[in-house]
Amino acid sequence: MSRTLLRVEDLKVDFQVPGGVVHAVRGVSFRVRAGSTVALVGESGSGKSVAAQSILRILPRNAAIADGRILFDDGIVNEGAGPVDIAGLKADGTAMRALRGGRISIIFQEPMTSLSPLHTVGDQVSEAVRLHQRVTARQARAQAEDMLRRVRFPDPKRALDTYPFELSGGLRQRAMIAMALVCRPALLIADEPTTALDVTIQAQILKLIKDLQADLGMAVLLITHDLGVVANLADEVVVMHRGRIMESGTREDIFADPHHPYLKALLRAVPRFHMAPGERLVPIRSITSQGGSLLEKDHQPWPPGADAAGPLLAVEGVRKRYGARKAGWFGAKAGAGTLAVDDVSFAIARGECVGLVGESGCGKTTLSKILMRALTPDAGDVRFNDHGRVVDVLGLQGDALTAFRRKVQFVFQDPFGSLNPRMTVFDIIAEPLVIHGIGDEAERAARVKELMGLVGLDARHLRRYPHSFSGGQRQRIGIARALALRPELLLLDEPVSALDVSIQAQVLNLLKDLKERLGLTYLFVSHNLAVVDYMADRILVMCRGRIVESAPREALFRNPVHPYTRALLTAVPEPDPSRPLSLTDLEEGRASDPARWPAPFTIDDDHQPHLVDLGGGHCVRADAAIRVREVA
Repeated sequence: MSRTLLRVEDLKVDFQVPGGVVHAVRGVSFRVRAGSTVALVGESGSGKSVAAQSILRILPRNAAIADGRILFDDGIVNEGAGPVDIAGLKADGTAMRALRGGRISIIFQEPMTSLSPLHTVGDQVSEAVRLHQRVTARQARAQAEDMLRRVRFPDPKRALDTYPFELSGGLRQRAMIAMALVCRPALLIADEPTTALDVTIQAQILKLIKDLQADLGMAVLLITHDLGVVANLADEVVVMHRGRIMESGTREDIFADPHHPYLKALLRAVPRFHMAPGERLVPIRSITSQGGSLLEKDHQPWPPGADAAGPLLAVEGVRKRYGARKAGWFGAKAGAGTLAVDDVSFAIARGECVGLVGESGCGKTTLSKILMRALTPDAGDVRFNDHGRVVDVLGLQGDALTAFRRKVQFVFQDPFGSLNPRMTVFDIIAEPLVIHGIGDEAERAARVKELMGLVGLDARHLRRYPHSFSGGQRQRIGIARALALRPELLLLDEPVSALDVSIQAQVLNLLKDLKERLGLTYLFVSHNLAVVDYMADRILVMCRGRIVESAPREALFRNPVHPYTRALLTAVPEPDPSRPLSLTDLEEGRASDPARWPAPFTIDDDHQPHLVDLGGGHCVRADAAIRVREVA
């Protein structure tokens, strides 16, 4: 049995706010053994991050440790004389500064905002070395390069002189890990280290943390709301809710035999494969959708035979390249740019939910913006069936384009960044009605109140601003705004990726109910196949700007053919320790490199395969149908 490295005893943390005192952490106790991984699990606002900030003494100015002890004993800090009580140290004192970053390090949730945009990666990693060790600048830089190599940067030497904005999200998170581990701490606190990453990059980061933990012999305190990540990484689990511990135990005990109702509710709220037909997610707090008569009254019935004119939306051969430029003065050379969308074709039938999945940067959002006419493609056609009249979307101008945009609306990924912080909720939801000249002031007020009820929000809060709402409530405000014009088609761009599991379940169930009630059609964009499995009727898999596989939901999950689709499926962490992630195909991005796919799927200068129909609506991008069927 390994020794106890960290012991938190009866920790209480209070926040002083204008309305009084908020008890954020209420008597929390847990331990972390040397070399082990302990997961702090709970919804947003449960007190997980506050407990971690207390260990590093980096609480906000209006917060303070009211009671309890935080005992840390790595055998080095106190020179073998026993544990040191971190709660009793000065937050800005010499002893605490030596601990922070030296023996205890942290990885933050958002790597872009945690890294300085004004300093190179090498400067930021080597700074940690120079703060805690007596070394020269050259020695610190050498240690930084070695650690960047350990976290598997493609070119560590070159990475030393790059800036964070030049790196992808996955590489920025690797830079954060290198900065946290360069001094070889005894304890690493990982605060939602993969929330901002897509599933394949998340799997790579999880494997990296496990490998580094074994290599450096450190303990990990993992803070997350993702029970799939917990099932793959943790040895012990501590479940928090409203500042208190609800249940704790080994990973196997927690998942195999949960006792507390809150933990059982968390497990029921997670989208997972193998759900029974018609089974619904069970959010911890349900929301009630009310009203909708005005929207239902606005609905224009489709005339008989209108569907015979074609699907609601048809996309053919769409192509978009960014950054291409002509040769210029002073010897400037022409630039080829980046091919973001390449020969994409698909159709969406009326009343259908089509899922579009792929990694970050594969072209999903670019394609969505083209469908909205927010971007103009370089080639291709987009047609919309408007009650039997087929419209050339790319040829629309003026009033015709404005009328089309009433029928197709967008729900954005970031529920805070997509809402104007200077506008009240009433003004945000009413704005589309004002722009399109719908109704008078009284009618708009009635519609806005009805939309609030429709998405399960209280109409009494219409005069509040977005910052007064939680992430899930803000996303529902975004949905209400999108529904204000009574559209036919909703483009949902990662609508739940920024939400924790219980709020995610609320929003997904709401979208399902609204689709049935209002007869909506969805293009549901996501990188999480488990979420798409719950929502979609048919799924398109996108990689490097191309659709590589498309199939009805059941066929895709029963028999995925393309190697990239298979890799995506293995990358989704399930909340079940008996189904661990398989990381071999995902390591170092091999799964998303078309040149590394086996024949007949390889894409390179000599091979530009097309979609092959395997029957039953199942298509895959490959050289020849016969060879694909052999592989399948």
